[in-house]
Amino acid sequence: MYLTPDEEKLMNGERGPTYQKAIEILAALGDIYGADRLIPIKSTQIAGVSYKTIGDAGLEWISDLKGKVVVPSILNPAGMDLECWREMGISEEFSHKQQEIIRAYEALGVKTECSCTPYNIFDNLAGFGDHVAWSESSAISYANSVIGARTNREGGPSALSAALVGKTPNFGFHLDENRVPVISITVEPELHDSDYGALGYIVGAMIGDKVPVFELNSRPTKDDLKSLGAAMAASGAVALYHVKDVTPEADKYEMPHEEITIEEKQIQEIYKSQGSLEPDLIAFGCPHSSVPELENLARLLAGKKVKKETWICTSRAIKNGKPALIKRIEKSGAKVFCDTCMVVSPASEKFKCMMVNSGKAHKYAPNLCGVKSILASTEKCVETAVSG
Repeated sequence: MYLTPDEEKLMNGERGPTYQKAIEILAALGDIYGADRLIPIKSTQIAGVSYKTIGDAGLEWISDLKGKVVVPSILNPAGMDLECWREMGISEEFSHKQQEIIRAYEALGVKTECSCTPYNIFDNLAGFGDHVAWSESSAISYANSVIGARTNREGGPSALSAALVGKTPNFGFHLDENRVPVISITVEPELHDSDYGALGYIVGAMIGDKVPVFELNSRPTKDDLKSLGAAMAASGAVALYHVKDVTPEADKYEMPHEEITIEEKQIQEIYKSQGSLEPDLIAFGCPHSSVPELENLARLLAGKKVKKETWICTSRAIKNGKPALIKRIEKSGAKVFCDTCMVVSPASEKFKCMMVNSGKAHKYAPNLCGVKSILASTEKCVETAVSG
């Protein structure tokens, strides 16, 4: 892979070991995947934040880095609410380690808003055609598919390296030829709410990392698209999808010859396959809840009291920006947590069964938390929370 004279200087250690290691990581990735060069990026979104997932080794690696990021960079969710961690049942030891990780990233100039939906916090992180280096699976899907920006599935170290250098290797979804859909998916039923997560749960497992284009009988909102992409990234490895007449790149391509049809009974089977499980946690916000999603929850919870532990995860920016909305929700007894989610926090592990409206959480809760999972509509989740 070609390196510019300035990039060669980084490789030779002229700006110190941190930048040298960063360019080495990027160059190695470029060589592995056949990139011709490094390209400038507009922003990064960095995974590897929760102490639950990176442990002491990850903390040590981040803490040893000395430098500053050169593009806007935001963190993935941490393992706890950075302010209300006691209310989550997080230990003092875990809290101390998690705060150390946040301070280490902060020292590198990374924004410490911890969210998997950075596009709901900052408008300038990614626009159509922008090259970025994002590393959370649902954020990658949203950036590529809904925004029309360009990013590969970055790991935490490669995203941080890209943030320090301001560039990423030019391969994969940065290239036009890799953004072409290879399989068309016709969805027969009209979809509502958690049906998009159920659809993603089904399709991701079927197609792996292929690029699909959907023909839908319903008009999805941006939150619906977020749920669809998040679930496909979790049950498979889909990082880019198109929806005919909806997403920005969909209509520039011809429909692929390979086809799949999704029927109503397949969607319903996801809901029915959970038997008679009884949840002891109702959890929303995977990916983090948007303002419209919070408004819907406030409407559904109005005048009611939850009888089961109920969590709603969102970004701190949204919580701080909408205090009246949060107060309406919390009046029900539901808890609004920031900076984290039910998947990456060890606080979830004390429960036996989680009810969610997210296909992504439905996939990850058993695998990452050891907690059984029930997928249900938002209305059904609220109904279960208040009926006890």
